[in-house]
Amino acid sequence: MKAYVFPGQGAQFVGMGKELYENNAQAKSLFDEADSILGYKITDIMFNGTDEDLRQTKVTQPAVFLHSVISALCGSENFEPDMVGGHSLGEFSALVAAKALSFADGLRLVYARAMAMQAACEKVESTMAAVIGLTDQQVEDICREVSVDGKVVVPANYNCPGQLVISGDVEAVNAACEKLKAVGAKRALVLKVGGAFHSPLMEPARAELAAAIDKTEFATPVCPVYQNVDGKAYTAPEEIKKNLIAQLTSPVRWTEEVNNMVAAGATEFIECGPGKVLQGMIGRICKGNDTVTVRSVE
Repeated sequence: MKAYVFPGQGAQFVGMGKELYENNAQAKSLFDEADSILGYKITDIMFNGTDEDLRQTKVTQPAVFLHSVISALCGSENFEPDMVGGHSLGEFSALVAAKALSFADGLRLVYARAMAMQAACEKVESTMAAVIGLTDQQVEDICREVSVDGKVVVPANYNCPGQLVISGDVEAVNAACEKLKAVGAKRALVLKVGGAFHSPLMEPARAELAAAIDKTEFATPVCPVYQNVDGKAYTAPEEIKKNLIAQLTSPVRWTEEVNNMVAAGATEFIECGPGKVLQGMIGRICKGNDTVTVRSVE
């Protein structure tokens, strides 16, 4: 069974989507529609901007969404998913690809999410850090230990065994990194991100996104959509909406999500969008399982 997966923020690069735009009429028409929905030429930034331009949350999120959705819908292969899933922002791309959301509504929500997250980031000095080489339990314990006296640090992304991302205010993340290294982390590296995504510090953004999601029409997807909040499959529009709202302040349970897809019969994972980040994670999650293959969409 085919599982199509969609990456999140961080996979972007200058020039992404340009080849599709120049060689595929349907792709060009969707990119042009995106420019008019957003009210600025995001295609100019995607194709010819600088890395710095692309790193702004309000640009990155719509750019990765567009590249992902358009590469799925306009690629040379016949897009017929048995299941879909996305990492963080990628969940919106997955919902559009599975026809639970229209292209225009998906883009509007992604832009609203990006703007709300950017605003929440400006309220508190916050960040994220990648932690390599420890168990989930060790990371969870240290986050709890550091989260006292108003400080906040939590596990934000369970990416694959031995690789987690933590999220919180700058002081707490730095303190957690020191403690994690002391108990044997191979690496505890602060990331170049705008804020503490998937943590309680995103609460102002969650409330804002909830209002936008509540006003948007969702349909039953063409296949099960696996969601980050608990890694399980959903098809009921109301449940999908609820999980999408909760996602902003909850951890991305990617390891669990991939394992659940495999348990449901996924044998071929196809990544749609920039980069190969998810393929690397899935390879590590499914290590030793020869029935599972991973590749990029064609």
